[in-house]
Amino acid sequence: MSEATARQKFSCPACGGEARWEPARQALVCPFCNTVSPAQVELAPSGDPVIQEHDLAAAMRSIPDTARGWQAQKTSVRCQSCQAISVFDPQRVGQRCDFCGSSALVPYEEIKEAFRPESLLPMKIGEPQVRDSIRRWYASRWFAPNKLKRLASTDTVKGLYIPYWTFDAQVHADWTAESGYYYYVTETYRDSNGQTRTRQVRKVRWVPSSGALDHFFDDELVPASKGVHPGLLRGIEPFPTTTDLQPYNPGFLSGWVVERYQIDLLAAARHARERMDAETERLCAAQVPGDTHRNLDVHTRYSRQTFKHLLAPIWMLRYNFGQRSFQVVINGYTGRIAGEYPKSWVKITLAVLGALLLAGGLFLLARS
Repeated sequence: MSEATARQKFSCPACGGEARWEPARQALVCPFCNTVSPAQVELAPSGDPVIQEHDLAAAMRSIPDTARGWQAQKTSVRCQSCQAISVFDPQRVGQRCDFCGSSALVPYEEIKEAFRPESLLPMKIGEPQVRDSIRRWYASRWFAPNKLKRLASTDTVKGLYIPYWTFDAQVHADWTAESGYYYYVTETYRDSNGQTRTRQVRKVRWVPSSGALDHFFDDELVPASKGVHPGLLRGIEPFPTTTDLQPYNPGFLSGWVVERYQIDLLAAARHARERMDAETERLCAAQVPGDTHRNLDVHTRYSRQTFKHLLAPIWMLRYNFGQRSFQVVINGYTGRIAGEYPKSWVKITLAVLGALLLAGGLFLLARS
């Protein structure tokens, strides 16, 4: 898409200014005259949004050039500190990395354009709601230093789109194991005083067992971001990718920073397979009869393997406390929040001492 076409797509119909996607109105809004222009999405003949699933095996062999590019003029920079690659509108001048705050940004030129996301979740949570959520989150951090609220300002909150891969697969698994059934026998023993006593001792009877499992994995999420800490992303998931996705439209991204994927399709597919294997083994273990089991052996066959590349909205707060940097991340669609914060060893020590004193008091009360 040419620059002229990209600009025309997001221009205000009233004054010609550059429109920006506004979460509160779920529309493109002109910041100059406040004119609202709802984003249009491609629909199937049934009237449902068009969301494509791609064959994973075919994609591993080759990715068509038609699936590359952003369909609008974009500027890319790489942060030399955290290695995040940010993609944004050319009118925006990036002074610092939105992920780690470093000013060490260098232009990033790809040998080939990135594999373009074909679907996304539009930013739904607005900045005022995000700020209120962050304030409540700070207030609930009992072990944080008292001055955290004053030093960790919410002025640095940023709205971003980060890349995800999703994977679907049908799995058939055959399993074998040894099922253990508990039974009890009565044993006689002598106590420390030399008196004869009896007790019930648990034993296990082992018998062979086998079975089969059929399970469909739908939209197994794998984040492709390096700018956001993985544990925080897990903390704000899930994203409703199975129900609320919209076909990719660059209008949704107008005015927002996008991170280019840095975990490629092959690495993401391997990660998804590891998680699917682990979940399949867990589901097979749940099928094993008896009270316990051992020597579980699972043989899996995968079929109908497909994938999508999409963008998910987040808000991120990065702040410094002492010599350390912390992140707070908010799901831009559901509002779920997860974050890092410094711990006050004074508060933790007082809490431990208080718990020990309480336990000691209860013990003395019970003895008396």
